[in-house]
Amino acid sequence: MRIGLICANDDELAPFLEEMEVTGTREYAMLKFYEGKLCGKDVVTLYSGVCKVNAAIATQVLIDHFEVDGVINAGVAGGMDPKVKILDTVVSTEIGYHDVADGILTDFHPWMKTKCFPADSAMLASAQKALANYSSKGNIHFGRMVTGEAFIDQEGRALINEKYHPLSVDMETGAMAHACYVNKVPFLAIRSITDADEETGDDAFNANLDEAVIIAKDVTLEVLRELA
Repeated sequence: MRIGLICANDDELAPFLEEMEVTGTREYAMLKFYEGKLCGKDVVTLYSGVCKVNAAIATQVLIDHFEVDGVINAGVAGGMDPKVKILDTVVSTEIGYHDVADGILTDFHPWMKTKCFPADSAMLASAQKALANYSSKGNIHFGRMVTGEAFIDQEGRALINEKYHPLSVDMETGAMAHACYVNKVPFLAIRSITDADEETGDDAFNANLDEAVIIAKDVTLEVLRELA
C-alpha cells in the first residue's frame, strides 16, 4: 500500500518530514513530492499550497504520477461546532463545500447522490479503531468538514453552522476529497483545531498553530500505523 499524505502548507508538513525516512524527491507543477517510509508504510507527501485550486492540482498530480492507493489530508482547521475546542482533532466522515451552490455537484458532473464527499469507509474504520483508546491533548471528533475560499472568523460562522452543521472548516479538504472522488481513490482527512468559537481570528490561528500541527501529525501517524 502506498499512501499520499497532503498538507496545505509547509508548517503542517514539517513535522511529518522530521519523522519520515525520505528516499527521494520529485517535482511536478511547481510542487515538491517526498517519497519514503513513514510508520513502515510507503508514503508520498507534500504541501499543496492554500486554497481549493492548489489542493485539487496537488491531489491530481499525486494520483497521476505516484499511483497512490489512498490519500490522507492532515493539518489544521477552524472549529465550527461549539463542542469542538482549540487543539481538538476532527476526523472526516464526509466533506462538503460551504461556498458552492446547492445542486452543482448533484445535478451536474460528478452527479453525486449528496452534496458531500464521503470519507473512505475502510480508512475511516481504521481511524476509528486506531483512535478508540488514543490519548491526545484535545478530544477527537468524527464528523463533517466543510471547505471554502475564505478564512472563517466570526463573520459567516453562524450561517455556515446553520446550513451545513460542520465540525470544522478549512480551505482545501473539499477539493482534495473531490479529486479523489472522481478518481475513485480512497480519502480521509485529519485536522486539528487552531481557532474556534471560543477564540477566533488570525491571532488565535497563529498562537495555536505550532501545537496543533504536532497534534495533527501524532494523530495521523496513529491512523497510518493501523491502515492495512
